[in-house]
Amino acid sequence: MLTPSEASLPPASGAWREGDPPGRRRWYEHAGPLRLEAGGELPGVRLAFETWGRLAGDRSNAVLVLHALTGDSHAAGDAAPGHPTPGWWDGLIGPGRALDTDRWFVVAPNALGGCQGSTGPSSRAPDGRPWGGRFPFLTQRDQVAVEAGLADFLGIDRWALVAGGSMGGMRALEWAVSCPERTRGLLVLATAAAASAEQIAWADVQLHAVRADPNWRGGDYHDAGPGLGPHAGLGLARRLAHVTYRSEPELRVRFGRAPQGAEDPWRGGRYRVESYLDHHAAKLVRRFDAGSYVTLTEAMNSHDVGRGRGGIRAALGRVTARTLVAGVDSDRLYPLSQQAELAAGIPTSDHLRVIGSPCGHDGFLTEVEQVAALVGELLG
Repeated sequence: MLTPSEASLPPASGAWREGDPPGRRRWYEHAGPLRLEAGGELPGVRLAFETWGRLAGDRSNAVLVLHALTGDSHAAGDAAPGHPTPGWWDGLIGPGRALDTDRWFVVAPNALGGCQGSTGPSSRAPDGRPWGGRFPFLTQRDQVAVEAGLADFLGIDRWALVAGGSMGGMRALEWAVSCPERTRGLLVLATAAAASAEQIAWADVQLHAVRADPNWRGGDYHDAGPGLGPHAGLGLARRLAHVTYRSEPELRVRFGRAPQGAEDPWRGGRYRVESYLDHHAAKLVRRFDAGSYVTLTEAMNSHDVGRGRGGIRAALGRVTARTLVAGVDSDRLYPLSQQAELAAGIPTSDHLRVIGSPCGHDGFLTEVEQVAALVGELLG
């Protein structure tokens, strides 16, 4: 079973220099092959990442921040060229904030398989064509293996904290299990020890939506021309996913049964909640690749921290990092019972922390003050 310490990664090269300005995307590259847990290999790996703050001389102040499914390396900062949206944890990272960049060196990589600078289905394969449908199956362990190479490249032997929610929480958990000696603190939010049957089921409907789009072309659409990708299928997948990310009470209070402006739902118009879903679908289609959505969703479905390790309890027993586990009280996609399993199974964790929010699963992103308090408890 492949673990990051066992991955075949050659010496690193890249474009990062200590002291580069914050928030600018950089790249870390491995020229040689990466063996994959499911079999096969990637002949070369490129990882986009961003940093904030300065790395201390003893390398003790590094924090790894890991994004969710449709996030990327832009965890902090305004929207800018190459970054179509503001940082997804902008309220948490910066001078005077919970991850105070006057004290901490914060690193946010774009996950392997993504589409914001890291190697993924839209990247060019050795033959010069996009990987497309030929891109291999990835797991969180493959992603963490490359992130461990990034840490080596940056000269970081041990993270002061590894933090993430949802898919980022899966990778954070894998870091603490696979590399306990490299993880001093751990914050996992709104995630699970293993993807559940219901989570896989919701993901399956989204995958079918993308693949049923005639423009999917088996994943080989990247050279088809502008506007010819599976945008309708990706938009439908996003609509479905976004409903699971929020809560019924929030949608009821925000939208109720109101029509969208002057539109009449009885005559082809939309309800306000339909317009809301249209908006989020259109935003994602403009900035995200359908192939990466499929690759990362399948990686999330594969998540099982106990695979090949004697089961979940045995795997969680490997964690030595000081750990906080938190869930969102209104999360219907990753319910609190899953975080309770983590809190009970990790020897260095105490009781489950609960984030109060009407926003459902997305509460780990929206409730910045509550997340900041957890970060402060670990790093204070």
